[in-house]
Amino acid sequence: MIHPLQSQQRLRDHGIELGVLRPGKLNAITDVPGVAVGHTTLIEGDAIRTGVTAILPHGGNLFQQKVPAAIYIGNGFGKLAGYSQVEELGNIETPIVLTNTLSVPTAMDALISYTLEQAGNEEVRSVNAVVGETNDGYLNDIRGRHVQPAHVLEAIRNATSGPVPEGNVGAGTGTMAFGYKGGIGTASRVLPGAYNGYTVGVLVQSNFGGVLTLNGKNLGKALGKVPVRYSDTDGSCMMVVLTDAPLDARNLKRLAKRCMLGLARTGGIASNGSGDYVIAVSTAASNRIPYTPEGMVVEVATVSNDFMSPLFLAAIEATEEAIWNSLFMAETLEGRDGHRAEALPVEKVLELLQN
Repeated sequence: MIHPLQSQQRLRDHGIELGVLRPGKLNAITDVPGVAVGHTTLIEGDAIRTGVTAILPHGGNLFQQKVPAAIYIGNGFGKLAGYSQVEELGNIETPIVLTNTLSVPTAMDALISYTLEQAGNEEVRSVNAVVGETNDGYLNDIRGRHVQPAHVLEAIRNATSGPVPEGNVGAGTGTMAFGYKGGIGTASRVLPGAYNGYTVGVLVQSNFGGVLTLNGKNLGKALGKVPVRYSDTDGSCMMVVLTDAPLDARNLKRLAKRCMLGLARTGGIASNGSGDYVIAVSTAASNRIPYTPEGMVVEVATVSNDFMSPLFLAAIEATEEAIWNSLFMAETLEGRDGHRAEALPVEKVLELLQN
């Protein structure tokens, strides 16, 4: 499905600024050099409301030129694939794919095929496919498992380094957030020149609940959206944070943890039934990990611990704004069994912020 120029406005377009660091030119994860994002959106009939989002850390052969990575589990009620090898080796060797809960195996199969078929991978016999998910079963016929390998490959082929469509697209097509229509959102932050001007970009798949909060204002209460039952806050949020700062897996894990603080700033509580995962990657070309090492000892430059705090702040701010962008850009959608997800009442939110 082709995404036309979206008519909605993002959070910052309404004059609402979060934090103190400035965003990149696109205010998107694609502000990180070399990063590309692609979507496949499935909206068919009355019940299919799902899709795939693919994030490519660089445009080359990821298996042959792996990237340092870490995964942090904020709350583990989820089915993220590929975690153990990333935790053990500290790198990622495939594009990162997001989809719905029951389509994780399909996405893994597609990623494996994609990797095996790349030139230079003719002798590869092991692939660690990284796939995240949220459950879109309220709006989508999730049991129908409508995502096919071709849809995953299409998302990878569609990946571009330009503006990222948000809201009801890709893996965010059928998701909910804070009782409203959720979806895909993205944002970025650029560090000052004193910190090498590194960029931190975040993309989220929002599908969770809590007490909606913006710049410290309790909007959940004002909008009458305080959860009646705490099970209403269940769901999931996948967060992907990429940076061109040269970080090793240990400091990427530390960076990933800070994204949970960004989620908390929006009012998310990482409830019992929420799968809240953060995938963190350094795209720095100098730190890529060749499949065939040139020698026994590897020397790489990494940011010192003492200079990590600005990156932490960037990850927090970008995560918070990405979640808000997912809400501002989502549109009202009807789906399975007549279920309806209303879009965030943007005008009401803006009015409340002025009071």
